Amino acid sequence: MLTKIIIAAVASVVGVLIGYIIRKNIGEKAIGSAEQKARNLILDAENKSETMKKEAILEAKEEAHRLRSDAERDAEERRAEIQRSERRLIQKEEALDRKIANIEKKEESITQKEQNLINKQKELDGFINKQMEELERISGYTAEEAKAILLSNMEKEIRHDASIMIKEIEGKAKEEADKKAKYIITGAIQRCAADHVAESTVSVVNLPNDEMKGRIIGREGRNIRTIETLTGVDLIIDDTPEAVILSGFDPVRREIARIALEKLIVDGRIHPARIEEMVEKAEKEVNAIIKEEGEQATFEVGIHNLHPELVKLLGRLRFRTSYGQNVLKHSVEVAHLAGLMAGELGLDVKLAKRAGLLHDIGKALDHEVEGTHVDIGIDVLRKYKESEAVINGMAAHHGDYEAKSMEAVLIAAADALSAARPGARRETLDAYIKRLEKLEEIANTTNGVEKSFAIQAGREIRIIAKPEDVNDEGIVFLAREISKKIEAELDYPGQIKVNVVRETRAIDYAK
Repeated sequence: MLTKIIIAAVASVVGVLIGYIIRKNIGEKAIGSAEQKARNLILDAENKSETMKKEAILEAKEEAHRLRSDAERDAEERRAEIQRSERRLIQKEEALDRKIANIEKKEESITQKEQNLINKQKELDGFINKQMEELERISGYTAEEAKAILLSNMEKEIRHDASIMIKEIEGKAKEEADKKAKYIITGAIQRCAADHVAESTVSVVNLPNDEMKGRIIGREGRNIRTIETLTGVDLIIDDTPEAVILSGFDPVRREIARIALEKLIVDGRIHPARIEEMVEKAEKEVNAIIKEEGEQATFEVGIHNLHPELVKLLGRLRFRTSYGQNVLKHSVEVAHLAGLMAGELGLDVKLAKRAGLLHDIGKALDHEVEGTHVDIGIDVLRKYKESEAVINGMAAHHGDYEAKSMEAVLIAAADALSAARPGARRETLDAYIKRLEKLEEIANTTNGVEKSFAIQAGREIRIIAKPEDVNDEGIVFLAREISKKIEAELDYPGQIKVNVVRETRAIDYAK
């Protein structure tokens, strides 16, 4: 058994040695073969790199040669171009030299001619002087004296002719202007004629019977107090059969009260809660009417881009009256009149219509805001971004502000036409004339007044002061004195402008 083991061990050792020797021989052969291949590859690479190097050098030389040839060719072309340019410059210089020589010759000729003209002028001056001396000797006047006499005679003749011509032109111009103005105004009025109905400052509500008065008053007057508190309108219940009178300074409130009271009468249930409900419904109805009336006015005039709040304010004018004349109807008429006249004169029709429609917009708020309707209107139009041209047309319609455009003048004229023509306002012709006469009488009886004229349908009194009795500072006090007299002695709508004029004139006529 031991022997077998020893034999197996020896065999194993011998196998290992044999395997090592075999692997060593094989590895040495493989390494030798790889080294040989590597050397071969290196040699091939060196040969190829040498070949590529030579080819690159050759190509670089060829490129350098080509570039050199191109550069030499370009240089040759540039030298040729420079030579051509030099030849052209030389030719131009020669041409300039020839022109300069010609100019010098012409200058010499001109100098010679100028000298000849100077000599001839001297001879002519000497001859003229001799002639002037002879004329002065014959006439007995010097040249300056004769010139002065001649100019004086010519001036007199020209002044006379000019004065005659000016008077003729002024007469023709006034005549044509009057004809044109009458044509435009009458045409505008005829095309814009509208009926006007005088409106009352109170509203009357008809009752089905007199028993309804007691129900309106209510127990201990609670119903009538509720109506008056909610609407701000006074209810007048007197002996008038089957009627109740509503009185209030605000026409919108009065209209709300009228509608609410009529609804209550129809409904039959009259108590504070029902009254409050009906007043609320009436307010909504009146607001709808205001909006509709404003939109209808803008549509009728042809103005469609107004601010919605301005449209509502226009609608409020439906319930506003001025001396019995409905202000909304008046505004629409002024817009039409101004637009027609602007069209005849070739002015801005849209501007005239817009300013005419908005000229009394301040009256929609004059019960709520302090100030004249003109100042209120200016603030309102500026608030809603109207143009300065429209604002000026509105502001100048009573002469409170200076008119800065022809359209503004037309607004004032259209306003006067609409308000002053017969039938427009609830004032009889006799009463109207008496009021104007009284206005002039108040002014004429004041010390220092020479003449007075009521103009603009009685909205303005123009006073001519006596310059020898009133100085420039005194006219301020005179205007104030007359204003106080008018306020104390005369009843009138709105306001009256007192315009005092003091001037000294010098008039002469050339015949």
